[in-house]
Amino acid sequence: MFEGLSGRLSGILDKLTRRGALGEADVAEAMREVRRALLEADVALDVVKEFTDKVRARAVGVEVLKSVTPGQMVVKIVHDQLVATLGSDADPISLQATPPVGILMVGLQGSGKTTTTAKIALRLQSRDKKKVLMASLDTRRPAAMEQLAVLGRDNGVEVLPIVAGQNAVQIARRAEEAARLGGFDVVIYDTAGRVTLDDELMEEVVRVKAAVNPHESLLVADSLTGQDAVNTARAFDGRVGITGIVLTRVDGDGRGGAALSMRAVTGKPIKLIGVGEKMDALEDFHPARIANRILGMGDIVSLVEKAAANIDQDKALAMAERMKKGKFDLSDLRDQLGQMEKLGGLGGLMGMLPGIAKAKDQMANAGINDRMLARQVAIINSMTPAERANPDLLKNSRKKRIAAGSGTSAEEINKLLKMHRGMADMMKAVGKGGKRGPMAGLANMFGMGGGMPDISKLPPPGADGGLSPDAIAEAQKQLEKISGPGGAKLPPGLPGLGKPGLPGLGGLPGLGGFNPFKKK
Repeated sequence: MFEGLSGRLSGILDKLTRRGALGEADVAEAMREVRRALLEADVALDVVKEFTDKVRARAVGVEVLKSVTPGQMVVKIVHDQLVATLGSDADPISLQATPPVGILMVGLQGSGKTTTTAKIALRLQSRDKKKVLMASLDTRRPAAMEQLAVLGRDNGVEVLPIVAGQNAVQIARRAEEAARLGGFDVVIYDTAGRVTLDDELMEEVVRVKAAVNPHESLLVADSLTGQDAVNTARAFDGRVGITGIVLTRVDGDGRGGAALSMRAVTGKPIKLIGVGEKMDALEDFHPARIANRILGMGDIVSLVEKAAANIDQDKALAMAERMKKGKFDLSDLRDQLGQMEKLGGLGGLMGMLPGIAKAKDQMANAGINDRMLARQVAIINSMTPAERANPDLLKNSRKKRIAAGSGTSAEEINKLLKMHRGMADMMKAVGKGGKRGPMAGLANMFGMGGGMPDISKLPPPGADGGLSPDAIAEAQKQLEKISGPGGAKLPPGLPGLGKPGLPGLGGLPGLGGFNPFKKK
């Protein structure tokens, strides 16, 4: 969603960082361009004005104009103001109340309220080990209650049984009583929505809230609706009183203005963002990390968190041992591609690595995308175990058979084999890292010296699979090592994130030697 804004702001700030010295006129010109970029991204006018005024006030001060690297100082000021606009600190859903903790879901019809209710329930149940009950209060939309029941059944979450003839307030009270008697930790109320705001909708939500007094009242807003989402948030907060916002369809092609405006206009934190259709595609909203992504600085912390949650620790350890020995066959390559898919695919991964976002257009033009990776996996799956272990067996007749089985061509098979040979050579270089480990081998290969991020220093994940504060702090240090202030000091090649217990993304498989940093 932020790609357009990210491209514009990165271009503006890159111009500043290339200049040796900055005058007030340079800063004023840059702020005019920033203002135009934010307005085109559908950010609210008053938010844009406040943002640019605050950045300009600091950017023309002595700390910038007398700085050794004034352009980098402006980048830092813009970053800090972006974080402040988005809400400064992460503010996740609070469960600090006497069980059952009530969560009221409100919003317009079509914003993804019912699906988000199920996503939050699954998240609390699987990650936080809470016993969750969902209840549909939507008596108007056809099959609304059945939809929540199906989502609950498919994901193993309890749903309040449907009783015909009850109104929303009666269902809410029954859900609260059932949660209390059943020993549930959390009860989530999925209220009805309307196509547009109206008094009847608001009155029903107000009555439900008064009946069950929920601990959290979350507005589900569709980020693709732009400023309408901000107006909806303002209206619900004025009539009902909300404690936070969940933005859905952040993976869509909206312009990002809703997210940037929401906190500033309503004063309410964005707690979660929906980043896909799958039930686990829900993330905590971290203002600093989103600001990093918008400015093209990457988000190593979120990448490491995803890795800790999704990567099979034992399999990664076994892979690391093979890498140390310089072994890397086609089965290993398939495992690497599977790990990339777990981390959000090539597109999701690229958005989290510093500086890579700027190369997305180049990658698209080169045909590098998740579909290409899926074809590569299909090719490998069409091989016999012996062929995967020893690619030298693949002569023309075998390639024809594999091409027919995978729906590809001999040319694509040859490209895959060439890429694998390059990666196998790379793994041998990794294995020669000696006592300093495989990461040192990668660092030498990329010509990075001591600049390779040593993710192996991260403390291990906790019992719940999440990273401890110490681990997050260490990951942030690694991010600074990679990108430097404002995203500088990028490596000349794609960084490989390989470590026992974390993803062994040895040079990012599937790119076929594509290097967005290579000088033309």
